[in-house]
Amino acid sequence: MNVEINKQPVEVDASLVSLGQLLKAEGLDGHGRAVAVDGSVVRRDSWSETPLHEGMKITVIRAVCGG
Repeated sequence: MNVEINKQPVEVDASLVSLGQLLKAEGLDGHGRAVAVDGSVVRRDSWSETPLHEGMKITVIRAVCGG
């Protein structure tokens, strides 16, 4: 299956079935992250319940400190 993460194509291993699994596999599941799927924000507590699907567009934003 193919998805996009931050506008970059990613081929997803067939063993990964949820957004949470994919984010962990890609090293994107750390603190201070906000995730949207197809333009809608997905709460962190719903990541493991959000199924992956072909063509899914995932946006991951990382909060940083500084100014």
